[in-house]
Amino acid sequence: QVQLVESGGGLVQTGGSLRLSCAASGRAFSSYGLAWFRQAPGKEREFVAAINWRGGSTYYADSVKGRFTISRDNAENTVYLQMNSLQPEDTAVYYCAAGRFGVGSSHEYQYNYWGQGTQVTVSS
Repeated sequence: QVQLVESGGGLVQTGGSLRLSCAASGRAFSSYGLAWFRQAPGKEREFVAAINWRGGSTYYADSVKGRFTISRDNAENTVYLQMNSLQPEDTAVYYCAAGRFGVGSSHEYQYNYWGQGTQVTVSS
């Protein structure tokens, strides 16, 4: 069993930056594929970024490429999402997810564990 707890959300102005963290408890964290998803009000949850178990491969939604960076620290059991040049359309609840399969994926069904989410609000 893996428990995920996100932190780092908040209110930021357009063009600002935030770094989200997701701390994991449980065994075998270093073997999991990890990802960030987000859900805006009235919309379905969507993929943001993913990273494989070794951290050597990363994947991004087109909407965040060049602005967001996913990384992981297996020694600290933590995954990060550095978000730069934030826009109002980035406003959403951000969720981290962990999958036993080990590779990065944009598909929700490949993730076994989810955090409770952290709110990110970007003001215009």
